[in-house]
Amino acid sequence: MELPDFMQYSNKFTKDGFLDKISKVAKRAGAKLVYEALILFYTLQSDKVSVKDKAIIIGALGYLISPLDVVPDAIPIVGLSDDLSVLVYVLQKVWGDVSDDVKQRAHEKLSKWFDEDEIAEIDNLFANS
Repeated sequence: MELPDFMQYSNKFTKDGFLDKISKVAKRAGAKLVYEALILFYTLQSDKVSVKDKAIIIGALGYLISPLDVVPDAIPIVGLSDDLSVLVYVLQKVWGDVSDDVKQRAHEKLSKWFDEDEIAEIDNLFANS
């Protein structure tokens, strides 16, 4: 799957827009996508992340929020696959800047929406992505 030019979506990102979208799609998207999105969201708030990395995070989260993307989110099963691909791509690029505190914050937020069995799928974050 070829990644779209997600940087064109950077103007779609807002904190409130992100939190609204992620809470609406959480169960349908699955714990892995939500965890990746939360890690990027919390990493964006870190002062230890470069401006360049923040820009690509904003692009990826804007892509997630946008209702207009390569595969419309409303399409069952595959609708969020392009969003997941973009999140994984960006997360792999910035993984070295992701602190344990960010991972913990994301996990705590995740536990509000998912049970432990569902959260278990994040144990091997980059497996099968």
